[in-house]
Amino acid sequence: MLFESLSDKILSSVKKLKGQSHITDSNIEDVIKEIRLSLLEADVNFKVVKNFIDRVKAKAIGTEVIKNVNPGQMFTKIVHEELVQTLGGEAVDINVREKPSVIMMVGLQGAGKTTSTAKLGLYIRQKLGKKVGFVPADVYRPAAIEQLQTLAKQNNFNCFASTTVMKPTEILKEALLWAEKEMIEVLILDTAGRLQIDDALMTELEELKKVINPTEVLLVADAMLGQQAVNVAETFHQRLTLSGLVLTKVDGDARGGAALSIREITGIPVKFMGVGEKVSALEVFHPDRLAGRILDMGDVLSLVERAQDVIDHKEAERSAKRMMSNEFTLEDFLAQIQQLKKLGGFESMLKFLPGMGEISKQMKTMTPPDNEIKKIEAIIRSMTIQERNDHRVLNGSRRQRIAKGSGTQVQDVNKLVKQFEEAKKMMSGMMKMGMGPRGKGRGGNPFGGSGMKFP
Repeated sequence: MLFESLSDKILSSVKKLKGQSHITDSNIEDVIKEIRLSLLEADVNFKVVKNFIDRVKAKAIGTEVIKNVNPGQMFTKIVHEELVQTLGGEAVDINVREKPSVIMMVGLQGAGKTTSTAKLGLYIRQKLGKKVGFVPADVYRPAAIEQLQTLAKQNNFNCFASTTVMKPTEILKEALLWAEKEMIEVLILDTAGRLQIDDALMTELEELKKVINPTEVLLVADAMLGQQAVNVAETFHQRLTLSGLVLTKVDGDARGGAALSIREITGIPVKFMGVGEKVSALEVFHPDRLAGRILDMGDVLSLVERAQDVIDHKEAERSAKRMMSNEFTLEDFLAQIQQLKKLGGFESMLKFLPGMGEISKQMKTMTPPDNEIKKIEAIIRSMTIQERNDHRVLNGSRRQRIAKGSGTQVQDVNKLVKQFEEAKKMMSGMMKMGMGPRGKGRGGNPFGGSGMKFP
């Protein structure tokens, strides 16, 4: 995951301030040196590193430590503030106010332009409520047009019928007329790329920009490229005047240098991050939230937003009511597991929670929680509807059949049943004390209410 190594190193360095009574020049010198080295190893531009370190040091020296806050916590706060500034300060909205708004996606071949086009379209439709249309204008790469048309069909988007025999400028002129006829509010243009920047590509993109007069020109940049992504952004910006960036492959093992360098060096805001292969795997780039993840301070807001997008609130409400009436069954619990999977699974959720970095590391030596959840899911799916709705009918022969059908052991089935019964007792006791799901955020946490325990 992006920044994982950098996060570990920075947190390890900051721990050295634990037990100190004040922040002084001498006790942060080694910490500063280690953070500087960690940033350079993460492929952050050396000028960015120097500016960042100078700002942190200037703020830290002589800082009064607030009562009940140790120097390590104060220093972490300072590092967080400067990380936020380096990353751009605040999120920058995408401009889709005009009608139609035209977004021009540019970048090198292989950066993920076509997939990012579909991701951005889904974001704009879901979050901003706009009617989106796609224009495939890459007539050079085999199957590029077909790829975008397929993504459009799979996700119910309008897509202009480009062909490889058309010239890109011809495609745009006809697409503008098509968009007006179809009442498209936001038109996203997927342009051609090259393996390397060349003048022919830039000239073509400049011509397309004149034809279509886009409201946004977004560079799709591969986070795995490190500082090279910064060089690519500078070149595209000089010729096209970029309005923003989309960083892709952020879920890979990139060291993070591009994300930390690109805004300060180029002045171009990062607007989105691609965090997975699915069309829904696109996040708004929030500098403060990303800085919080790096420093293991969590990102609860992003987790809540993700939950709001994928959780079936009617199902959550139904589960809450069944809990309150002590009617919660294994069938209900299976539905909750499906909701959890939509959020990306238990392990992927941990990075959003404060202080979970150390716990995540410890869990790597244990059976992964998501594997345990898969086992539980397999066991419940091997049950009949009657068994799911009334686990009391599970005698010895039924449990043997379920274990065989789910590829597990009888003791696994017994363990699940025992935990489920304990959870129901706990819920029943909570209801009697008036502490049921109707309390704070009723229906908002469909996963924690069952009381199930996972290793």
